[in-house]
Amino acid sequence: MLTMKRLILTQRDHGRPIDPEQFDLAKRDPNYHFEIIDGSIYVSPIANLPHDRLKGWLHAKLWEYVREHPETIKYLSTGPRVFVPGRPKATQPEPDLAAYDEFPRDTTLSRLRWQDISPCVVVEIVSDEKPEKDLDRNVHLYLEVPSIKEYWIVDPRADPDRPSLIVYRRRGKVWQKPIEVEFGAIYESPRLLPGFRLKINPDE
Repeated sequence: MLTMKRLILTQRDHGRPIDPEQFDLAKRDPNYHFEIIDGSIYVSPIANLPHDRLKGWLHAKLWEYVREHPETIKYLSTGPRVFVPGRPKATQPEPDLAAYDEFPRDTTLSRLRWQDISPCVVVEIVSDEKPEKDLDRNVHLYLEVPSIKEYWIVDPRADPDRPSLIVYRRRGKVWQKPIEVEFGAIYESPRLLPGFRLKINPDE
């Protein structure tokens, strides 16, 4: 019986059409990050160390909140996949972080699938190489996911030690005017995350 050769995805596959099954089975060049956007492969560089440090800082802040408010956020992921509904071709962006206010805790681990859950908050950290991915493309994609109430963009490009934050909040089918939070300022989201206070400083 013939077996299908397993694909090896590289930087050269950017823009190549692929179906989700092939994508899930493919091996990937560890120097790059791969997503499916409108049925094609989207390739971006893997996170550099400053990016990873900021991701760890924000994860720690959110995880502290999750432990204190399990009734509000039921799951927090550092490697999520978001399924965008209603598009003609598969679109599955993979944010840096995602928080879920609904999660099937009674489901056995073997039956859990990314396509069965959808986050209320997604977080991206902007890279110098492809800032348009987070500042433009994902602004539109995450708006198409009804469960996503807030989209956070951490921007370290001017100075990784002094990042800023941009927050998109949903109002029906549109985003409100984005909230810009400067380094050292406090971000709060009383309706979605009551009691959460985030000082935009990775050293605090």
